[in-house]
Amino acid sequence: MKRLTIIIMSLFYMGAGVSHFLNPDWFMLIMPPSLPWHLELVYLSGFVEIVLGALLLWKKTRRMAAWGIILLLIAVYPANIYLAFNEAPQQALGVSAFMASWVRLPLQFLFIGLAYWHSRED
Repeated sequence: MKRLTIIIMSLFYMGAGVSHFLNPDWFMLIMPPSLPWHLELVYLSGFVEIVLGALLLWKKTRRMAAWGIILLLIAVYPANIYLAFNEAPQQALGVSAFMASWVRLPLQFLFIGLAYWHSRED
């Protein structure tokens, strides 16, 4: 089970990272206006997701990658909060307030827990 979730997580983070480069405008819509360098941060977070997703695949780098993912999920949480509580990005993305706040926000904690599980020795 643990090996399967590692593969799924790896593919998920690498795919999400690639999407930052293919469709940066989508991610720019959820960037809190208070943050500077929106496009640069979108590209940086995409790059980090790709690298961490790949590093999950090797046992030698898995612990570091899992902790990196935990830190990344904490770092991007303000964007999820911004999406959850602001109608403009919800409408632009076609996301309901319910999905943005009551589904997406708690999912981040599930993803953090899953990454923590993979940071532990097998």
